[in-house]
Parts: sequence; C-alpha cells; structure tokens
Amino acid sequence: MLLDAASLYFRAFYGVPTSVTAPDGRPVNAVRGFLDMTARLLTAHAPDRLVACWDDDWRPAFRVEALPSYKAHRLSPDGGEETPEELGPQVPVLVDVLAAAGIDRVGAPGYEADDVIGTLATRARGPVDVVTGDRDLFQLVDDARGVRVLYTNRGIADIEVVDEAAVTARYGIPGRAYADFAVLRGDPSDGLPGVAGIGAKTAAALVSEFGDLAGVRSAAARTVVPRAPLTAAVLKKLHAGADYLDAAPVVVAVARDIALPAVEGALPRRPADPAALAALADAHGLRSSLGRLGAALGWPADVLDR
Repeated sequence: MLLDAASLYFRAFYGVPTSVTAPDGRPVNAVRGFLDMTARLLTAHAPDRLVACWDDDWRPAFRVEALPSYKAHRLSPDGGEETPEELGPQVPVLVDVLAAAGIDRVGAPGYEADDVIGTLATRARGPVDVVTGDRDLFQLVDDARGVRVLYTNRGIADIEVVDEAAVTARYGIPGRAYADFAVLRGDPSDGLPGVAGIGAKTAAALVSEFGDLAGVRSAAARTVVPRAPLTAAVLKKLHAGADYLDAAPVVVAVARDIALPAVEGALPRRPADPAALAALADAHGLRSSLGRLGAALGWPADVLDR
C-alpha cells in the first residue's frame, strides 16, 4: 500500500474540523485524520507492506521547464506551495509520528510523491494499492499487475476502488489511457490547460478511437478528409495545440524509474521508538488515533504506556 501523503493530509485537513486540537490548543486535525484514515485502510485492505510517499519537490523543475503554468496558481509569495496557515505546522508533527511509529516515509529530491509511487508500483512484484485523492495517479492502474487506486472521494472515509473498468466507466476511455486523456482535456487544478477547445467528451473519443496520444497525433498528421472524431474543427485545434502537445506529456506522465534506494515497507509490529511516540501522543493529543493505528498494526494494547 502506497500512501500519497500530501494528498491525504490535505484531505484530512479539510475533512476533519480544525476544532480538533492538541492540549495546547493547536489544530491537529490533519494529523489525526491521516492516522485514522491509515488505520481504516490497514484494517479494510490488510496490506503486507506500507509506504508513505512524500513530495520532496511539489513542483519539480523539469515539469515547470516543460510547462511554466504547472501548479503556478498554487505558488505562495515566498515561492513555496500555498498552504493553509493551520496545516503547515502539522506536517512536521506527522513526519515525527511516522518516524516514531516505524512507518517508512520515502521521497526523492526533485520529484513529487506521484513519481515515488510510480517507481515503487513499477518495482513491486505483487499487487499494489495506491491511496490518493489525485486523479493523475489513475494512469497507474493495471489489472494485469494488480495495481489499483483507492481514491479518496470526499473527506477521509469515502474510498472508491479504481481499476481499469472504473476508469473506462468514468471517462469512456481505455483503462490505461488516463494520462493521454488528461493531456488533451487538461486539468485546471494542476495548471494544465489542455488543447484549447477540446473538452472531456472529444478527448475521450480521440483516445478511444486511436488508442493513445501518439495515435491521435499520427492520425491528425495524415488525415486529409476529416471525419469524426477528427473533424475539421478538431484537426484545427490539434494543429494549433502542437507546441503544448509536445510539452505536456512529460508534465502529466508519472515517472516510473527514478533513483530510489530499496524500500522494505514492512509493517511495524511495534513502534520504532515507543517513548518518542508516547511523548508525541501526549503533546499533540493523538492517543486515540494512535491507539486505532496500533490496533490495525497489531501492536500490544499497552505499547504507549510509560
């Protein structure tokens, strides 16, 4: 099980009220929500390995170089990612909790969590569950290899299992064609404009007809007599968007071969540092959430007692 950590703690922040606080009054809703979601996922899906995948770089240079609009609308005045004021201080707490619990947390300089997930999913020898609220990771679903997405629809409790059939049902495209569909349609949440004038319906028709983006572009280049879905209007839009179509695939495609050390991801049968975890639990009011996580991991009931 690969957790898209930033996606989940943002989802937890917005899904759990900020009135959930530590003893000193600081909000811990994102941390509590993240831990509770992880406990439920462990109980429901019983993975044998677990990795929290981290954004070491939320806006990698190679993607910005290809498409300067990539996530530009999320930039804060200091050049970092715009983050709710009450969420920022919770992220280091979550980092400390994961370390004390013994849950592997993996990032890579210059890459997003998506790329860590793509690489670990590609390396995996068995089935993989990717937990995320980011549709970009639908491109990883692969029924033959048992790779699916556990998609957080709303809040922290509504989980949709997404496999190839679910991608087809949702978008009307082949199950492994999400990345090509997203390039054509665009995604405003990532600053991805798409081909001007081509919406979801046309993008789906093009990908379904020609298999992938390369097939769409090849067909557009050789089409003399327009016909649906390559009508004269669509051909004009594809030709006008040629520069964008040259650049966008490297932005959308999840990297699957970045340099990562071997990652064990073994489920911790006891906390890595029980004393540190107990101190974090007391300081931040996390005993109930850590109790649920511990129960899901099979920890002794008294593991946090000091």
